[in-house]
Amino acid sequence: MKLGARIFKTGLSITLSLYVAMFFNLSPPMFAALAATFAIQPSIQKSFQTILEQVQANIISAILAIVFVLTFGHHPFVVGVVVIIVIAINLQLKMEAIIPLAVVTVIIIMESPTDDFIAFATTRFLLIIIGVFSAFIVNLVFIPPKHETQLYHKISDSTENIIKWIRLLTRNDAKQKMLKKDLSRLKDTMIKINNLFLLYKEERNYFKKRQYAKARKVVLFRHMLATSNKALVILKSLNRRENELHHMPEELQTLIRERLDYLTNYHERILLKYVGKVKTHTTEECIQEVCLGKQELMELFVNFYKKEEIDSDEWLHLFPIIAQIVEYSDQLEYLDKLVNGFFKYHKKENKVNIKEREE
Repeated sequence: MKLGARIFKTGLSITLSLYVAMFFNLSPPMFAALAATFAIQPSIQKSFQTILEQVQANIISAILAIVFVLTFGHHPFVVGVVVIIVIAINLQLKMEAIIPLAVVTVIIIMESPTDDFIAFATTRFLLIIIGVFSAFIVNLVFIPPKHETQLYHKISDSTENIIKWIRLLTRNDAKQKMLKKDLSRLKDTMIKINNLFLLYKEERNYFKKRQYAKARKVVLFRHMLATSNKALVILKSLNRRENELHHMPEELQTLIRERLDYLTNYHERILLKYVGKVKTHTTEECIQEVCLGKQELMELFVNFYKKEEIDSDEWLHLFPIIAQIVEYSDQLEYLDKLVNGFFKYHKKENKVNIKEREE
């Protein structure tokens, strides 16, 4: 089992919130720890964005809880009504991410009021705020997230998996049951990678040189992700049209297989080049080969399409795959130019910070 940075940050924020609550003699300190658990964020930028929303949402929740307890008491029905109102307000203010913490605030304050309810509610509210700020401080200071490293390795791993299945399908060696499971996993993985890319994109650098370098990397990672998605589209199409593909003339099947082998190998080399494992000039000849390969594939396809002995319906099903292979070629060519340009210009600012995966 691998423990991520967010797990450690959650533990640290809980510990800090408990110590702070005990230092100020606020009881019970466990409520501060509970708030810290809900308030932790996946990135420093996210923490900056949500700290104000968290404070606002908790103030609203606390005021509503106090007003309703003083007016209607603390019956379960009243608690439920306040929770509904708080959720509705946060949805209206477009602060959906804060809803769990806001609901916890309502429940904690309305849980078991004493005779001196205002003092009781104030203490509970302060415990929540301590938890929120403890999470903010830990997120700011400890274990800064390595989104660039995570993003690269996840894109690389997913691309490797997609390429493996493309090669198996073009050789008619893929087991459909296993492929179906992996396609579902790959779809979920690409969604998670896209979310991770958004976190990476949101991170801010406070020095101009770093800002420009970061902007260039964002463009690179966006196209890395787009290229991997294009490979996934080809995999899905090959899977849907596997029977039609294997009914095509052997010469066309061979050319498609060779083209995809070449392109997927090219894809792997571009990703390796970004982390310095492939020489920059070694893929320059690949661009010319990609252009010639696209032309050869289209010419062969057109020649076979004119032959009457082949069912035109089968061609109609196969044509999207040919178009996707051409688009994949264009995407790879553009990505390669971006990577080459990244290392050719602004060398002092453009530094790759990808760490090797820990075994």
